[in-house]
Amino acid sequence: MTQASSSSPAEKPKDAVLVIDDEVPLLDLYRSALSPYFEVVAVSSVKEAEFALHKRAFRVVVADHMMPGGNGLSFLVQVREEYPEAARILVTGFMKPEMLLRAVNEAAVFRYLVKPVELREFIAVVRDAARSVGAV
Repeated sequence: MTQASSSSPAEKPKDAVLVIDDEVPLLDLYRSALSPYFEVVAVSSVKEAEFALHKRAFRVVVADHMMPGGNGLSFLVQVREEYPEAARILVTGFMKPEMLLRAVNEAAVFRYLVKPVELREFIAVVRDAARSVGAV
């Protein structure tokens, strides 16, 4: 009787990560890479991301910078204001000095990644960001 309960301890639920990128193949790659470690919600627009944020809490929010209908950096500034407990990561094809300043000062990003991002680095940064905001 006690053997069954000790051999299969309750599995800890996975932390949730929100990933926003308008490039669907890249979004699918990110989702696939992160899914062994997290519950991943992947959306392709800022509007969808805002909707997802209102439905549940996320440990980490990863946003691409340049997207039609929205700017990832501005979105992360909004996330910081409304959901300060979520770690924020910016992914961009380029990083200008003034953008870096805004990412740090206004969005308080955990890290920024410049495309193309090596998948191993992407996974490590998201896992580090999740750990940085403490255990559930």
